[in-house]
Amino acid sequence: MKTKILTIDGKEKGTIELPKCFSEKIREDIVAKVFEAKKNKQPYGPSLVGGKQAAASGKLVHRRHVWKSQYGRGMSRIPRKSLSRRGTQFNWVGAEVPNTRGGRRAHPPKPWAMINTKKINKKEAKIALMSAISATANPEKVSRKYEKIKEAKNVPFVVESKITNLKTKELISSMKNILGDLFEVALSKKKVRSGKGKLRGRKYKQNAGLLIVVGKDEKLKANAFETANAKNLGINDLARGGVGRLVVYTENAIKNLGELK
Repeated sequence: MKTKILTIDGKEKGTIELPKCFSEKIREDIVAKVFEAKKNKQPYGPSLVGGKQAAASGKLVHRRHVWKSQYGRGMSRIPRKSLSRRGTQFNWVGAEVPNTRGGRRAHPPKPWAMINTKKINKKEAKIALMSAISATANPEKVSRKYEKIKEAKNVPFVVESKITNLKTKELISSMKNILGDLFEVALSKKKVRSGKGKLRGRKYKQNAGLLIVVGKDEKLKANAFETANAKNLGINDLARGGVGRLVVYTENAIKNLGELK
């Protein structure tokens, strides 16, 4: 499978043989499985001693003829802490249990239940990565991922390595020439979500945008687009939100991907 090498002006410079990974079978089911295993969530919850720092629980009894008893006082049977006392007369206030002021939470979020311990087989992880790379060269998958794209032609885009030396303004201008009609989905756009979702921790919506994959020893100067290095390329870069991301590879990145085993 061959594709064109483009200059930074979008003109054809030559052709390059794409590695085998660009023609692998696309297994979206395995990609989804690997995504599930890679999920990470910041565990959160209240302090383990929150609401339990008052010596209240179990200190009061409800029996007759016992000092410090609740019996016969018309008091509810909840743990209480003593604020002050005068002889055998106590100034008590409810503490520790959830229905009291400053007490512990009834059913708090449990941090240990939020830790993802799922594992994935090495072969499945490899198939998922190959599928994600292959989908970037599949016009049908790319068109399906982006609503505004009717037909994704000439994917994947391979550009000469000079592109890594461009500054932001020059890089955007270069991408307009390289991508043509596809440039409208290249820039990552962020907008406020409509509806109640913005009150529930999902205030913003952001599109995938363009990904530029550079070689092992390359680094992009500009930060107008999301970038990834060929040596640590993963499915989180290529298939977040579904396979078929719009990707521009440098010449060196294609050579490095050919070395994947």
